[in-house]
Amino acid sequence: MRRVLLLYGGRSAEHAISCLSARSVVDVVDPSRYDVVTVGITRGGRWTRTDGVAPATSDRRLPEVADDGPTVALVGTRSGPRLVEFDADDAEITSQHAVDVAFPLLHGPWGEDGTVQGLLATVGVPYVGADVTASSIGVDKAAMKASFTARGLPQLAYQSVHRRRWEADEAGVRADLAAIPLPWFVKPARQGSSIGITKVREPGELSAAMHAAFDHGVVAVVEEGLEGAREIEVGVLGDGEVQVTRPGEILPTHEFYDFEAKYLDTSELVIPADVDAWVVAETDRLARIAYQAIGCRGLARVDFFLRGDELVVNEINTIPGFTPASMFPQLWAAEGLPYAGLVDRLLTDARV
Repeated sequence: MRRVLLLYGGRSAEHAISCLSARSVVDVVDPSRYDVVTVGITRGGRWTRTDGVAPATSDRRLPEVADDGPTVALVGTRSGPRLVEFDADDAEITSQHAVDVAFPLLHGPWGEDGTVQGLLATVGVPYVGADVTASSIGVDKAAMKASFTARGLPQLAYQSVHRRRWEADEAGVRADLAAIPLPWFVKPARQGSSIGITKVREPGELSAAMHAAFDHGVVAVVEEGLEGAREIEVGVLGDGEVQVTRPGEILPTHEFYDFEAKYLDTSELVIPADVDAWVVAETDRLARIAYQAIGCRGLARVDFFLRGDELVVNEINTIPGFTPASMFPQLWAAEGLPYAGLVDRLLTDARV
């Protein structure tokens, strides 16, 4: 039986979303094949062994990692990777266990960005998903879009803005942004789950939007908003030879697919999307290029905007939302790979 280190929680603003994803995996993993050890990373960064993963509450409160469990650490030993557990004073090691494979279900900075992937690779633990380089590019919208540009992928107009430049030369930033048609979406460069995003309809709203984005990092991305566009997504699996799902469509309950529309209110997912054959073929082609552009492996979700005959790539997510209600597993279920089978495939394909 393989011992799986399931990492979840983390220090990012997407902590609670990670908890939801991890709880879903624990519920379906095959106990006859895998011994799952759940390790939560608290909002403060402490690794702690947990007794499973807490569910969401019924009053729209999302779960988080409790800070009352024993501290654990992952170390490389002469016998291979070990998860060691400490006593209540964090002074003495009380137990240790071999680790065969890791499933990092961490969204956003300090988890999806290559930091944890680097640790796992350093101690020699095979892990699910993208490697260090692909993770760091995929989580950084500015670097990701630059990679897409280098491969000739169609995108909406955008500018990345560092906080230092905004503070020193706001007028110059505004002059540069004048070339991008309104409305704009202002986003933190290294944050997901629609956290910190503001729709800007006229230039007077820009300052507040920039400050909201800078609450989550030092770089903001200002993107053209394509009014009336449909939000289309596909799932990708594999390394080298990859598979791509048919597209699905999001029908958000809010003006755009913000945090509440994703996780607190129910947005409708249409799978497969009601789109023309050329859209199916083109999302397949462009998703493969986007996946290769950042050097991805394991899994990803690639997002598009579609308006009329205009199809553009929005972004790639190397650790997409992973609850049964999330788009990525639902896309694969529609292709005949159910949630439990998807988890098993990812664990089987995991590598250093």
